[in-house]
Amino acid sequence: MKGTQLGELEEIVLLTVALLYNDAYGVAVLEELSSRLERPMSLGVVHRTLQRLEEKGLVHSRFSEPIAERGGRSKRLFTITLAGEQAVQEARRIRNELWDGIPKTAFGRLT
Repeated sequence: MKGTQLGELEEIVLLTVALLYNDAYGVAVLEELSSRLERPMSLGVVHRTLQRLEEKGLVHSRFSEPIAERGGRSKRLFTITLAGEQAVQEARRIRNELWDGIPKTAFGRLT
């Protein structure tokens, strides 16, 4: 397994795969991210990120049964692996520790 250090985009794509659970495929991940981030994102970027996450062993993919609406083509569905869950939990732990360590006055406005 390659390194499990997550970049920001990898982290949010991985969280989105977990959120969508059994319906996480490229277009669904793209639509969820676009609506939550309120910024455009390309399907190619999502696909490359999913591929990178799979190479790292953080997601697993499988093909669905052929779907009539897609002209008989299958969807490539992604699920988060145990290693992926551990990676996002670790990222969350680190972020929470950083947030908890910020002094209350750090975000105070200068007057």
